[in-house]
Amino acid sequence: MGLLRVMMPPKLQLLALLAFAVAMFFLENQIQKLEESRGKLERAIARHEVREIEQRHTQDGLRERDTSWAASAQESDEDVVIVYNRVPKTASTSFTNIAYDLCGKNRYHVLHINTTKNNPVMSLQDQVRFVKNVTEWREMKPAFYHGHVSFLDFTKFGVKRKPIYINVIRDPIERLVSYYYFLRFGDDYRPGLRRRKQGDKKTFDECVSAGGSDCAPEKLWLQIPFFCGHSSECWNVGSHWALDQAKYNLVNEYMLVGVTEELEDFVMMLEAALPRFFKGATELYRTGKKSHLRKTSEKKPPTRESTARLQQSAIWKMENEFYEFALEHFQFVRAHAVREKDGELYMLAQNFFYEKIYPKN
Repeated sequence: MGLLRVMMPPKLQLLALLAFAVAMFFLENQIQKLEESRGKLERAIARHEVREIEQRHTQDGLRERDTSWAASAQESDEDVVIVYNRVPKTASTSFTNIAYDLCGKNRYHVLHINTTKNNPVMSLQDQVRFVKNVTEWREMKPAFYHGHVSFLDFTKFGVKRKPIYINVIRDPIERLVSYYYFLRFGDDYRPGLRRRKQGDKKTFDECVSAGGSDCAPEKLWLQIPFFCGHSSECWNVGSHWALDQAKYNLVNEYMLVGVTEELEDFVMMLEAALPRFFKGATELYRTGKKSHLRKTSEKKPPTRESTARLQQSAIWKMENEFYEFALEHFQFVRAHAVREKDGELYMLAQNFFYEKIYPKN
């Protein structure tokens, strides 16, 4: 028997070949897509694993940072030192007594800097001792130092952290008049204490008319050198350099300088800025036991003639320029911190916030 062969027509053979090629192309295409999908899946899994590791590290870092910041904040809060180098007869005792009234409740120490004969200029060795005490006496921190001492620049002694300086000044003639009568009659704070000029019944106006030394224009030169500091030129009466330096220090070295005539506002602003020390100070000033109030006895306001005579001096003009400068600066700071409503002053709430914080975690 012969072999039976079934021959496929050429057209069918071509179609079959095309169909096979198309099938192979489709199959290879699907295989390639599967490979790409598998690669994407593997990369996604890898990114997820990396992200989990980064999140764990970030959370650990945040916990460490928060702990560090909390410890740093606590340490910083407990290390604060305030220096109030008080100018005589500017309501300094009245204000200082508020600090004494609050120190137990607010947990800080108050220390009086008592210099020999109330000398406002320290010797170089005493400057070093004072700076060392303020910066290293940890048992006393947080601390409020006060005393009749001129400004001392702590940076000259290489310290890393300076204290916070605050102060209060007064109209220069009113301050001098108050000091004149204080030396003769004292005040209601310690009425039994004998004063240096006790027994001298001469009024301030009589002193001015007679050209006395206790009411001379040179006696006005006090607030400028107190802010200028320990340089010899600061105590050169009538020095324009001292005036410029006092202005510079007031703006750059003092956190806040108030004025006697607006003491309540000064107290309120300190309570808002430094509640660690002054929480409750405003209420105490307004309605407390009044232990902080102090008034000079037998004080008589000067006549216009006496005032005009003092105002003719170059020294008064400089001291008054400094006072007006301080008053304008204080009122500028107050305008951005305090508002009035129904006759009452109140502090503004926080008026800033943070946004657009990067990088995103």
